[in-house]
Order: sequence, then C-alpha cells, then structure tokens
Amino acid sequence: MDTYLIATILIFLAALFGYINVRFLKLPNTIGLMMITIVFTLGVIAYSYFDPTLLNFEKEMISKIDFRELLLDEMLSFLLFAGALHTNFNQLKIQRWPIFLFSTLGVLVSTFLVGISMYYILHFVGMQIGFIYCLLFGALISPTDPIAVLGILKKANVPKKLEAKIVGESLFNDGVGVVVFLTIFEIASFGVDKIEVVDVFQLFGKEVVGGILLGAVLGWITYRLLKSIDDYDIEVIITVAAVMGGTVIAQQLHVSAPLAMVTAGLIVGNDTVRNSAMSETTEHYVDKFWELLDILLNAILFVMIGMEMLVLVVKGEYIIAGLIAIPLILACRYLSLLIPINIFKKKLDFVPKTNLIMTWGGLRGGISIALALGLTNEMHRDLFLVITYIVVIFSIIIQGLTVGKLVKKLKG
Repeated sequence: MDTYLIATILIFLAALFGYINVRFLKLPNTIGLMMITIVFTLGVIAYSYFDPTLLNFEKEMISKIDFRELLLDEMLSFLLFAGALHTNFNQLKIQRWPIFLFSTLGVLVSTFLVGISMYYILHFVGMQIGFIYCLLFGALISPTDPIAVLGILKKANVPKKLEAKIVGESLFNDGVGVVVFLTIFEIASFGVDKIEVVDVFQLFGKEVVGGILLGAVLGWITYRLLKSIDDYDIEVIITVAAVMGGTVIAQQLHVSAPLAMVTAGLIVGNDTVRNSAMSETTEHYVDKFWELLDILLNAILFVMIGMEMLVLVVKGEYIIAGLIAIPLILACRYLSLLIPINIFKKKLDFVPKTNLIMTWGGLRGGISIALALGLTNEMHRDLFLVITYIVVIFSIIIQGLTVGKLVKKLKG
C-alpha cells in the first residue's frame, strides 16, 4: 500500500465524515470527525465477525502510518504555524508572563503531580509500574494540545483575554512538553546514573531557547522577503518554504521545531508586520491558504486518531486505570495552574474562575497519543497508550462539548 493511496483514503474519509458532521450532527469539526471515525472503526470491528476483509485492510493501512513521526516531525509544524499566524498577537504580548509560566512551570509541576499520583494509583490497583515510567506518562499527558484547543475555542465564546491565555499556553507548552518528555525518556532509557543534571539543563535550554531563536530568525527573514516584493502567489509560497525549511533546520540543529514554528508564525502574523509587508490581496491569500491547510490537516489528524484505536491492546485493568486517570489529571492540571494565576491575577485582571475554565478547556489530543506511541514495551507502552487514548477521547468529546456551556454558566 503506497503513500498516495493512504493519503487518498484519509482525505476521502475526512471529506465524507466532515460532510456527515456538517449535514447532520453539526458538532465542532474536531469533535465530530473523531466521534464519527470512532463509530466507523467500531463498526468495522463488529463487521469483521462476518467478514474480516475491511478490518484487515484498515489494520494494514494503519500499520503503514508512523503516527508519531507524521504528526511530530511533519504535520505539527504546519498546524502550529497556521495557529500562531491567526492568533491575537497583542493579547499574547499583554499575557506573555502568565503564558510563559503556564507553559513551563505549569507543565513541569503537572508532570510530577501526574507521575507521582499515577505511581500510587497503579500500585493500588495491582500494577507494579516503575516511578520513572509514571513520570514519563506525566510528561506526555501534561501539555495541552493546540490543535484541539484552537479548533474548539473558536466556537466556545471564551472571553478574548482568557482565550489568549489558553491558546498561548497551548501553542508553547506542547514544545516544552515534548522537550520534557524526551529528557525523561533519555533518563528512563539509560538510567539516572548515566545522565548528569547539567546534561538535562543543557538539553532543555538548547531545545527551548534554540527553537525560539530559530523561529525569530525565520520570522524576520520571511518578513523581509515579503516586504521586498508584491506578488501574492510567491509570497504564499515563501511562507510554506519558511515552515518546511525551518522544520528541517530545527531537526538538524536539534532544537524544538514546534517552538520555532510558533515563534515564526506569531511574527509573520503580527499586525505591524502584516501592515508593512503585505498588501490586502496578499494578506487575504496568505490567510485563506493557511486556514484551508489548517482545516485539511486537522481533519486528517482526527480521522487518524479515531482509526488508531486498532493499535490498542485493550485489557480490563487498563481501562480502569484510564478512567481513574481522567479526574486525577484534571486535578493535577488545576493545581499546576494555581501559582501562575495567583501571581498575575490582580495585575492582569483575570476573568473570574480562570483556573476552572483553563482546567476544563485544556484539551489533550494527538500530541499525547503520538508521544505514547513512541514508548517502548519496557516502558509499558500498551498500558499508557490505552490510558492516554481514554483521556484524549474524554478531553476532546466531553470537555470539548461542554467548555462553552461552562463559560456561559460562569459568566451568567
């Protein structure tokens, strides 16, 4: 099965399921696509008891897709650039310090709270899992997913200054979260005694700071190129080249490509840069191109998330652990936000119940699943993949469908 055929099937299913959602369900596309794909996959599994042909075909297709590599190394850069390009830069600038703490300190605190809690919970239910592996799970589940967050918050009527905090946090904390995950992954793979504390800080600093600096350089170069010409066709292509070339450079330099793309997108999307570098026609075409690409990649991503059910090794104790993890992870997120919110709430006039809304609106998505798929069998991949999948489904469907109602209730 070649790449073109797989891409064709994924886009066909995204179009079909998207049509069904818009025509009949009328849910946010992110939620509707994943729900329909899950129902479709369950239907294929049920039908396999009579004829396994379709199930075998779907399994073969999924086995050909490296979800982790496809999302983290290829799709994520486009999605983050598109999200940052259409983010309110002025609000982000005002909220930059709480966003910085949410996406750094918040991720680290959540990682350790989830890791410690899961360690004791899993032992309580009879699964003797090493602490370092529970900490690894804490790292992969703590970052909120910008792809899920951006898609759902647009329809949730969240106040703009609160939306900026949630979106800003999700754009940056996934890059930080991936770095934290990779650091703990190295420790879990080689042992604590083989990793020096200095090495950890060097890795973290290089990935995060290096990614932001690279993004700033890419954004500035892109701005200068856009400003020097007035041809919307070529200017759109320049933005695509910046994302693709920037991702390759980030991978070669071993810095965070997600953080680089977020930074570059924020610079290119800034109103000051737009007004001085793009004509109205160019701005229209750049925006529409990246909106369409964002919608297409989102649709494919959430169809793939639904189909990834087929790789799960489902056991009763795994499901129980996943259900227990849902309230535990929400509680850990709530606690991890307390310090940043208490530091800045008076100075920046936070919306009432900010912590509660950010906890419920901090959705998990494809990034967590991609990281879980990267675990080895020694790291209890099957267990943590099932737990992650349960948390993500609950997050996107239940939290995603109710965050707007929660905001409305708290505002009223």
